[in-house]
Amino acid sequence: MNLKIVLRSLGMLLVCEAIALIPSTLVALGYGDGDFLSFVYTIGLLLLIGCPLALLKTRQMTIFTKDGFAIVAIGWLLISFFGALPFYFSGAIPSFIDCFFESSSGFTTTGSTILTQIEGLPRGILFWRSFTHWVGGMGILVFAIAILPSLGVGSLQILRAESPGPIVGKLVPKIGQTAKILYSIYLGITLLEVILLCLAGMSVYDAFIHALGTVGTGGFSNMNASVGHYNSAPIDWIITIFMILSGINFSLYYLILKGNFKSFFKDQELRLYLTVMGTGILFITIDLLVRGYYNSAGEALRFSAFQAASVMTTTGYATADYDTWSMFSKVILLSLMVMGGCAGSTGGGIKVSRFLIGFKTTRYTFKRILHPNACTIVRINDKTVENETVLSVLGYFFIYIIVFIIAVIIISLNGFDFGTTATSVLATLNNIGPGIGIVGPTGNFSTFTDLSKIVFSLLMIIGRIEIYPILLLLIPELWSKK
Repeated sequence: MNLKIVLRSLGMLLVCEAIALIPSTLVALGYGDGDFLSFVYTIGLLLLIGCPLALLKTRQMTIFTKDGFAIVAIGWLLISFFGALPFYFSGAIPSFIDCFFESSSGFTTTGSTILTQIEGLPRGILFWRSFTHWVGGMGILVFAIAILPSLGVGSLQILRAESPGPIVGKLVPKIGQTAKILYSIYLGITLLEVILLCLAGMSVYDAFIHALGTVGTGGFSNMNASVGHYNSAPIDWIITIFMILSGINFSLYYLILKGNFKSFFKDQELRLYLTVMGTGILFITIDLLVRGYYNSAGEALRFSAFQAASVMTTTGYATADYDTWSMFSKVILLSLMVMGGCAGSTGGGIKVSRFLIGFKTTRYTFKRILHPNACTIVRINDKTVENETVLSVLGYFFIYIIVFIIAVIIISLNGFDFGTTATSVLATLNNIGPGIGIVGPTGNFSTFTDLSKIVFSLLMIIGRIEIYPILLLLIPELWSKK
C-alpha cells in the first residue's frame, strides 16, 4: 500500500469536510443560536490537520485497489469522528460517544438517534445533522472527487470501494466528470423537493431539513414526531415520491437526461425494485383496511406507502407508529428493510441488484442440475454478469450474516427483548434508522450502553461502505508493500 498517497487523499477528504461545514456555519450565524463557534473550531481543526496531509508529495500518484479500500475505510471513520465535533463543542450532545453515534448515523444516512428531544436544539446543529445525510448519501469521497482536482490516477478504485452495489462503473470516461454529473442530478432532485415542500406549507428551513434527509435517504427530522408532526397528506405524498426516487440508481437518471427513456424503463433492477415496493404497499394497505386501523382506503394507502417507501429506501421517516400494526404488516416492512434500495442509490440495505443476481443464479443452478451440459450464464439487462461478481455477491451474503449474528450476540448483553435486539442491529447495519420495540419509530437508541453505541456506530459505517473495506483493515496483507 502506498501510505503517502493514502495520507494525501485523507488530507483532501478532511479539507472537503471543512468545506461541507460551511452551509451549517452560515445557518448558525444567521439564526444566532450560539452554535456558530462550534463550527468554526471544527473547520479550523480540520484544516490544521488536513492541509499538511493534502500537500504531501509522492512520486507514485496511482491509486491501486488496496489504496482505494484503505482510503474509504479510514476516511469514513475520520469524517464520522470529526463530524461529531460540532455536536460536542456546542454542548448539544454532552457525551462524545453519543456525538460519534449521531455523526455516524448522519453520514451513513442511517437516521438512528440517541436524542430524546430534538426541537430545542440549535438550528445550525440540526441543519448539520441533516446535511451529513446529503453529503454521505452520494458518498463523501465522491463529493471530494467532484469538487477537488483528481485525487490521483485510479480514482475509480475509490468510487468502486465506496459506491453501493456489486457493479460500479463510470458514466463518462473521466471519473471526476462522472462524480460531477451524479452530484448535479442529486442537487437538482433535492432543490425540486425543497420547492414542492415549501408549496405544500413547510417553511424554507424545514423544507431543506426534510429534503436533505429524503434525497439522502437518512431520515433526520427537526421535529420530535418526524414527518408525522405536520399531519399533511400533500407533504406525506411529496416525501413518499422522493423517497422512492432516491432509492433508484442515480446513473439511470443520466439516461433520462440523454433521452434514453427505453433503457431506463427496461432496467431489470428498477423493475424488481418497483414491483417489490408496490406489492408491499398493496398488501399492507389491504391489511390495514381489513383490520380497521384506518377508515378509508386513501388514508390506509397514504400511511402504508409512506412507511413502505421509508423502510425499503432505508430513509427512516415516520408518519405512524408501525410498531402497533399487525405482525403481518411488520413482517412485510422487515422484509423490505433487508432488501433495501437499488445499487447506485443513496438507499441502504443489501441492495436489489444483489437479490436479482441471487435469484438468477439460483434459477440457473436448478437449470444446471436438470441439464448438466447446458450453457448457463447470468445476465442482467442483456449484459453478462461475470463469475467474479456472482461469487462476490454470494460472499457478501455470507459475511453479512456472520456480522449480523456477532453483532446481535454483543447487543444482547443489554438484556432487551429479541425484537429490539435483532432489529436494532438490522436498523444500523442496513442503514435504516428505526427498528421495532425500544428502537421503533417513536423510540431511540439512548438507553443502550456505550459499548453498544460504539458497535452500532461501526455497524452503520460497515453497512454504508458494504462491509468489505472495514474488514479489510484487519487483514495484514492490506498493509503489505507487496
